[in-house]
Amino acid sequence: MSANALSHLRICDFTGQLAGAGATKWLAALGAEVIRIEDPVKQGTWDILRMMPPFVDERRGVDFGGGFNNHNVEKLGITLNLRTEKGRELLYEIVKRSDVVAENFAAGVLAKMGLSYERMKQLRADVIYVSNCGFGHTGPYASFKTWGPIVQAVSGLTFTSGLPEREPAGWGYSFMDHTGAYVMATAILMALLHRQRTGEGQWVDLSCTDAGLTLHGPALLDWTVNGRPTRRPGSPHSNRSEYPALAPHGIYPAAGDDEWLAIACRSDAEWRALGGVVKEPWVREARFAALAGRLAAQDALDAQLARWTRGREKAAAVAALSAAGVPAAPVAKPAERVDHDPATAGFGLWPTVRHSKMGEVRVDGLPVHFSKTDWQIERGGPCLGEHTEQVLTSLLGLSQGDVAKLRAEGVV
Repeated sequence: MSANALSHLRICDFTGQLAGAGATKWLAALGAEVIRIEDPVKQGTWDILRMMPPFVDERRGVDFGGGFNNHNVEKLGITLNLRTEKGRELLYEIVKRSDVVAENFAAGVLAKMGLSYERMKQLRADVIYVSNCGFGHTGPYASFKTWGPIVQAVSGLTFTSGLPEREPAGWGYSFMDHTGAYVMATAILMALLHRQRTGEGQWVDLSCTDAGLTLHGPALLDWTVNGRPTRRPGSPHSNRSEYPALAPHGIYPAAGDDEWLAIACRSDAEWRALGGVVKEPWVREARFAALAGRLAAQDALDAQLARWTRGREKAAAVAALSAAGVPAAPVAKPAERVDHDPATAGFGLWPTVRHSKMGEVRVDGLPVHFSKTDWQIERGGPCLGEHTEQVLTSLLGLSQGDVAKLRAEGVV
């Protein structure tokens, strides 16, 4: 099946890491032609993921970063030295032929390079220019430079994550890059829809911090309505559910090394069903019979349930609970989820791509399918400058000799 939903679109792509590159990955997988612009002088350091692990083998360098490959499948990669007049002229010609210019540098970086929205609009009046940075381009924090964990902290997400009486935990990972990428992809599509209806292009200014802010509505509502902060005695407890209140609800140890399962009882009926599986005296205690009592004694309840689960293999415990109608699931390790769960392969979540230097490598697919215009991921991320000649000859009409001369002059 051909991925052609967005095959009429071309994107001039300055994005990097995941917050930006993850957005254009979605669009590329759905058929858009995405042309990554990179710097031949700094050898790929615009996107540090080019040289970061994981690696498929002992080879290192700008073409072997596993994360970069994962986020840039199905894209074309060219190098342009934008310090040179010829390099900028080539870029301008690409912009004239592009529907979207996408970037996620710190606020103002591209403008300082002479690549502001106003300049892009002079080249193509209906261009859609999408910027994605930590705080957006307006307001008192516009000049601040951020990274994923910083955005999480400032947005308030870190404050809501952790265990009682402990410091805020966060995730130890740039979780906001994923959310920022999804919001950016959505914003691009909405701007394209507006242009389709009106003929107008526009500048889309995206703040990753504000994208994070939208993720914890209940905590903000609780403060706004009740004046109650998330961090208070006994909270937050990231294993428990307050909205709605459920008990038991959490992650419990299973037999073996670092083995766990999740259990959530949504009603007194499900609690009674759990008791029918556990069959121990404590499940019949009067204090646990109703939700209010289980919530009041949740520490004791969790301790008892953990003692029961710790003596059982997680798959067997999950099977018994599920058969009784109790929501339960194993906490899957990567190998279990990726390699041994038939649902993963059945949904096509880990396609294999062909990378020019790494060979065949598995990457993330998209967690959605379209019956008519499904996504397609077959080509690995571009090596540095891999498609420079292809793009300049096929899109701009240069000859191979022209490209060779530009390369000798340090333009590409």
